[in-house]
Amino acid sequence: MQVNWRIATTSDMPKHKPSTLAEEIKQTRPFSCAEEEAYLNLVRSSAELAHSTDRFLKPYGITQSQYNVLRILRGAGADGLGRNQIAERMVTPTPDASRLLDRLEESGWVSRKRGKEDRRQVTSCITAAGLKLLKKLDTPITAFHKEQFPGVSKTDLQQLIRILSRIRSSRS
Repeated sequence: MQVNWRIATTSDMPKHKPSTLAEEIKQTRPFSCAEEEAYLNLVRSSAELAHSTDRFLKPYGITQSQYNVLRILRGAGADGLGRNQIAERMVTPTPDASRLLDRLEESGWVSRKRGKEDRRQVTSCITAAGLKLLKKLDTPITAFHKEQFPGVSKTDLQQLIRILSRIRSSRS
């Protein structure tokens, strides 16, 4: 009987995932205040969530901003929206909504039409192809978002939502 023996190496050991932001960024001094630590935790977490969402959307050939615009236009219905109305509703503000809409139009996901009375007014509408893409994404993205928060209870998610809403409302 032949037995294969192998000595375990450090690469075989489970990796220790840092449990605090200070460990993750290898900070040796304490944060100046709890607010600084909270802010940096939000920024770090947001960046990680955004990066994983970018990776998720890439095979579909769409960016987060484009996905956001398509969802906004789907919600607007057949009447569509103007550029400024879309920009106001964006989750992450974009400095150049016109170029974003240009790219969506080039991809065939959005159509635009000029106003009859005011030619400066341009309305954007989601196309059948845009609706088809969103329909294709609806179930997988919901599952993906659930996977982004492993081990976080519904109660904790609701509390996080309330806290973040309170932070945003105090800024206006």
